[in-house]
Amino acid sequence: MATAAVLENQIRTIDPDEERAFMDAIDRWLEREVIPVVKDHDHGDIWPEKLVQQMAEMGLFGATIGQEYGGLGLPATTYAKIVMRISSYWMAITGIFNSHLIMAAAVERFGTPEQKMKWLPKFATGEIRGGLALTEPNAGTDLQAIRTVAKKNEDGDYVLNGTKTWISNALNGDCFAMLVKTDPDANPRYKGMSLFIADKRANDSGGLSTGKKFDKLGYKSIDSAELIMEDYVIPADQLIGGVEGQGFFQATGGLELGRINVAARGVGLAEGSLRLATEYAQQRETMGKPIAQHQAIQLKLGEMVTRARAARLLTLDASVAYDKGERCDKEAGIAKYFASEAAVENSQEAMRIYGGYSYSKEYDIERYYRDSMLMCIGEGTNEMQRMIIAKQHLKENQI
Repeated sequence: MATAAVLENQIRTIDPDEERAFMDAIDRWLEREVIPVVKDHDHGDIWPEKLVQQMAEMGLFGATIGQEYGGLGLPATTYAKIVMRISSYWMAITGIFNSHLIMAAAVERFGTPEQKMKWLPKFATGEIRGGLALTEPNAGTDLQAIRTVAKKNEDGDYVLNGTKTWISNALNGDCFAMLVKTDPDANPRYKGMSLFIADKRANDSGGLSTGKKFDKLGYKSIDSAELIMEDYVIPADQLIGGVEGQGFFQATGGLELGRINVAARGVGLAEGSLRLATEYAQQRETMGKPIAQHQAIQLKLGEMVTRARAARLLTLDASVAYDKGERCDKEAGIAKYFASEAAVENSQEAMRIYGGYSYSKEYDIERYYRDSMLMCIGEGTNEMQRMIIAKQHLKENQI
């Protein structure tokens, strides 16, 4: 598959021809392997084991990991385009490698040289797959409210106790970037938080277990479940960066890429809904002509086209800023907010265009409708995104 060039200033680029070849390969894979199985997997909530293996072979688990560690080293712009394309047919499977890549980004950006050499090559190939373990029953958007605690034992390792919830890849993943409190009494609270590499495969203490799997409205086939730590021992050399108290910034730093991913998924859902609505509107006839010729339908399609296009451009704008190494929490927040709302609105309008048939599981549009609302919630609610956008805007425009 294609790989990106990294310049001396660490700005990633990719030859346009290589990017086109990569996207063509994604299209062939979608046509041959993904589209034929979507309905069965989504309706049955079946883990797509074969597709996951194929994604590993294509290098998607190493998409944004540097070439020096065996990854593709793709720029965020190319990565976003890949996510958009896949999500326009089936959004859920992009979550399998997105959560994994956020974990990898935390290690690549903040890990020690030893941690990078040990973990990143195996992350890149998909030999070790995992995700991000931040959310707890009483701590979602407010990460500083987490209660999972890590205390050093007499051997110098850490003993974890607590529960994580809504963790993507919890059942089928191997490894997680786990946010905990190493100093519960720290003030401010974020100074007492640390991020660990929690390896399920090396659960010698028996203290890490998987809790219930959630039965979700949408986002099927990817497992969302609890992770429970009861005197779970993690070696000290798996503290990311090797220094306590850095976890909050390490975790939230990776969320910029995560929000770009969610924005790209929103774009995919918005564009996919538009594609389905456009096809149906030209096939369905009322009053002797295709409904696409009725003004009421054209008004809907015009709005859908505009929303999808604007969402794409905003997402690419955030991706460019990320690739330049610039602070992009505002840009990523704008893209995530707008694109996720565009996904919801386009899927709803497509449902209206389909009419009664949209309520049948025989038609794909109902899946887009079910999947879209998650985009407004995941990686920070849209209410929080608007607050982030406003705060950054005010900082930039003080009087």
